[in-house]
Amino acid sequence: MDRLDEEKKHLTRLRINHAVSPLENPHQITENKKTIARLNTELRRREIEESNNKES
Repeated sequence: MDRLDEEKKHLTRLRINHAVSPLENPHQITENKKTIARLNTELRRREIEESNNKES
């Protein structure tokens, strides 16, 4: 969860900086969004796995 929060804050900073002045590498925003999606996917997978183990 800490890493996810950290990545979300980083994305917010990137977006603000990009709004003020163009980023040198705007692809960073896309990569950061993908990282957040990967982290959310892994958290959800673990949540489902945990609920399946409780049912067994």
